[in-house]
Amino acid sequence: MNDIAPRPHTASRVASRVRRIKPSPSTAAADRANSLRQAGRPIVSLVVGEPDFDTPAHIRAAAAAAMDRGATRYTPMAGTMELRRAIATKLLRENGLEYGLDEIIATSGAKSAIYTALAVTLEPGDEVIIPAPYWVSYPDMVLASDGVPVAVPCPEASGFKLTPDALQAAVTPRTRWLLINSPSNPTGATYSEAEYRALGEVLLAHEHVLVMTDDIYEHIRFNDASAPHLLNAVPALRDRTLAVNGVSKTYAMTGWRIGWAAGPADLVGAMNTMLSQSSGNCCSISQAAAAAALNGDQAFVAGSVQVYRERRDATLARINAIPGLSCAPPDGAFYVYVNCGGLIGKVTPDGLRLDDDEAVVLFLLESAGVAVVAGAAYGLSPYFRLSIATSLELLQDGCSRIGKAVAALR
Repeated sequence: MNDIAPRPHTASRVASRVRRIKPSPSTAAADRANSLRQAGRPIVSLVVGEPDFDTPAHIRAAAAAAMDRGATRYTPMAGTMELRRAIATKLLRENGLEYGLDEIIATSGAKSAIYTALAVTLEPGDEVIIPAPYWVSYPDMVLASDGVPVAVPCPEASGFKLTPDALQAAVTPRTRWLLINSPSNPTGATYSEAEYRALGEVLLAHEHVLVMTDDIYEHIRFNDASAPHLLNAVPALRDRTLAVNGVSKTYAMTGWRIGWAAGPADLVGAMNTMLSQSSGNCCSISQAAAAAALNGDQAFVAGSVQVYRERRDATLARINAIPGLSCAPPDGAFYVYVNCGGLIGKVTPDGLRLDDDEAVVLFLLESAGVAVVAGAAYGLSPYFRLSIATSLELLQDGCSRIGKAVAALR
């Protein structure tokens, strides 16, 4: 006879801070497209923000050389001296920012840097200001850290950028961070030095607010201007700013998983402690490759940006020729954020009304076989995001399919 008492019923084994977050919408969209493709549907996926280029040969060679010399063991938690020196040199050379090695930490991707910074600083109820549209992971990383994401709408009329008045209105005594991304995912919006200075005036009046800059798309810019950093415009914010970046987008190194954060030594030290008790150091081979990327020939960067620019221009021409759709030229990153407001209220050939951008995206997937991501996932509707980090042929095919599907609406 079994005399072991049954376990008491529990509603969930998962902590509430995890239950309140959701899977990445862009990943979910990619998974839906892949499922349809595996079922035999010819799907054009314009979802994932991942360069379609191979990692440059000299970077791959550096990884092979690292393995050959036995660099396959644990590294210091904050990263190898070689990589941190390369990051410090890059920040000084390209951004005019000087950091000591104790102010730099390498992480397993920029996402890890952002999440870890939030995890080591947020108390329950602390607020994080996030300009919307935003990268889909920002609010959920805040929620996972027991914080409160405060989305501030930044409409198309303001260039999808945060204004000083909107920032001032969003700051409260519980505000812990402002998280700003330039060039932006999903809109490509890019802040000028003058715009940074105007935001800086507000921030200087609120000394309790930390600033995190997500600079992951800094080199993917289409206006041929230099890339200003917030700290170039407002150096006085240096002691409360964390600059986050990585090699994934610039050097087509998404799978290598190397990002970094540079900022005040106490904050970087806390991140070091947290990561030492969780994920541990980054891959040693990837660190050697990232150092080679930062220190080596930069010709790949300019060449890839030229290709993205050509794709952007071709995609904009096709999208803006479709009645009901419009898109302003993005200044950077490799997305276009398409206004689909002209389709809301239209009826599909099957008699379904398109009530929001999520319905538009589902219609495009089911009717045209084109996968994109609804603007609702980025906090501002009615839009959808289309990635141009794929071939011109696929982009042209996708836009043609979208045009035919839209033409069938009534």
